[in-house]
Amino acid sequence: MSKLKTEEREDLSKSKFALPEERKYPIEDKAHARNAKARAAQQEKAGNLSPADRKKVDAKADKVLGKG
Repeated sequence: MSKLKTEEREDLSKSKFALPEERKYPIEDKAHARNAKARAAQQEKAGNLSPADRKKVDAKADKVLGKG
């Protein structure tokens, strides 16, 4: 997975984020989608992400991964 540079991240449309209103969890490709799912799980476990937001991340990432 290539690391997104700040400029590249800012150029992504909101639709490329699992939480577009916050511009969090970019899912522009399969590698980023897998990473978003893993990070969302970590953040939920740490109490920094609600279960509802984790479901949003998982659902959007699954579409990119061809699971939904």
